[in-house]
Amino acid sequence: MGRRGLPLLCGAACALLVAAIGGSLTDIGPWYQGLAKPAFQPPDWAFGPAWTLIFALCVLAGAEAWMRAPSLQVRTLVVALFALNAALNIGWSLLFFRMRRPDWALYEVGMLWLSVLVLITVCGRFAPRVRWYLLPYLVWVSFATAVNAVVVRLNAPFA
Repeated sequence: MGRRGLPLLCGAACALLVAAIGGSLTDIGPWYQGLAKPAFQPPDWAFGPAWTLIFALCVLAGAEAWMRAPSLQVRTLVVALFALNAALNIGWSLLFFRMRRPDWALYEVGMLWLSVLVLITVCGRFAPRVRWYLLPYLVWVSFATAVNAVVVRLNAPFA
């Protein structure tokens, strides 16, 4: 399979799992369609391609960080940081779509953003390309935070 094969395969499997769980929690039915949204929100069809690219780049970032980690301890930290990020990614969909609490999701997306920044900072120390792989994710979550904030402002209160 080669030196890069196993980390890429494991990363791809994890990314597919996160995408599948997050997707299963995402319901763009009547409740979501009824929300007032900002004019700058992309059309619904744009989210699939955006997340596909972001998850592909996360796979590359995770494999690169795994292979370049200077020790088993750092490699374990990398896995833990990516796992935390995955949980926060899924958690946002759970809060926003399933629980219909964009206000809670707004707090949670701050933690998601911070987890991406931590991945960039920690992994970038020993695997500089990881910074570039994860930068679109950080930009996307920043944009999503702005959209989430406007949704809360336009639609609050939530119960």
